[in-house]
Amino acid sequence: MSAQTSSVHPRPAMTAAPTVYRMLFAISLVHLLNDSIQAVIPALLPILESNLALTYTQVGVILLVVNLTSSVLQPVVGYVSDRKSRPLMPPIALLISGLGMFALALADHYYIVLLAVACVGIGSAVFHPEASRIAHHASGPRRGLGQSIFQVGGNAGQALAPLMTILIFQPLGQPGAMWFLVPAAAASAVLLYVALWYRGQQRTKKTVQEAISHSYKQKRMLALGLLVVIVSVRSWLNAGYQSFYQFFLMDVRSMEYASAQLCVFGFLLAGAIGTFLGGPIADRFGKRNLLVFSTLGSLPLTLLTPYVSGVWTYPLLFASGLIMLSSFSVTVVYAQELLPGRIGTVSGLIIGLAFGMGGMGALVLGYLADLQNITFVITLCSLMPLIGALGFLLPSDKEINRWNQTA
Repeated sequence: MSAQTSSVHPRPAMTAAPTVYRMLFAISLVHLLNDSIQAVIPALLPILESNLALTYTQVGVILLVVNLTSSVLQPVVGYVSDRKSRPLMPPIALLISGLGMFALALADHYYIVLLAVACVGIGSAVFHPEASRIAHHASGPRRGLGQSIFQVGGNAGQALAPLMTILIFQPLGQPGAMWFLVPAAAASAVLLYVALWYRGQQRTKKTVQEAISHSYKQKRMLALGLLVVIVSVRSWLNAGYQSFYQFFLMDVRSMEYASAQLCVFGFLLAGAIGTFLGGPIADRFGKRNLLVFSTLGSLPLTLLTPYVSGVWTYPLLFASGLIMLSSFSVTVVYAQELLPGRIGTVSGLIIGLAFGMGGMGALVLGYLADLQNITFVITLCSLMPLIGALGFLLPSDKEINRWNQTA
């Protein structure tokens, strides 16, 4: 055994069970509905800013609250689910998110808004780790494909948010948020069906445990920490374009509200497409390589975003999102291979904490927009893909496989 080998930890053995596509698509549908609800909040910000006379800093605080409640809790929920799975909790969590949206529709005070978005964040925090565990189980041997199907639902939900904003919030205003109780209830019903199937799987087939060596533990932890930094900065960039680029287009480029929402929709739609395509690309060229390419490869495009206007804005933001988010699902699988047997914890760290750090970034970006101007913020965001250079310090896929084979 290697000198760097740590103590032995149990993990679930690989199973020969087939890929259960109906469950993967069902959990992906719920992911779509859940993330569309959460993503509606940034799209609603211009209306809240106008109705409640908010500053950019207060807008950033709203994003901070929804992201911190959804991100900080996720590693905790993931750790608990690794010890004992609770598949019936996510359906309840989705109803909490729906009630948060209902409260947001009636909110006439800033602090009520914060409480409402906190409910949405809590529901999302409970949903993601357990849903990722169910997706992992339903994937059978096709882990990458299963994670791509699961994650593309979330990205598609985020992409739909600007369209729903145009169709619902533009004619109905803030009260239109109460309609999102409907998709929350639908998601809860589908999730209950999935959860009952998963609980049945747990009862009829006990999880086989085998002892493995978490060799090279220090290197694994350093790589995971570096990965969290890269994904966190990328989430800052995503928050900047999803939340503040619409203000840049309206205030600086004099674009109409609906047109700005369509531009953001194109960015998020491209991200959903990139997420789905990223899995097969990573299988061929490597997960770490795709992570580096998806960040550094988008840099030439993002550098142009503060300067383009008119019709050119749409294809530029679409291409940026397509490249930038192509490693979205791949990042989760890469992290799961870094820490095998810790599906819930790793999912909580990457999907929750790292991506949720976009909320902290949104607060900083909002403060900078008030202190400087919105153009300064978009220019800063355009430089953030440089973080991808740190990806060269991550271990290659072959090296991680060698670590996992060390007994």
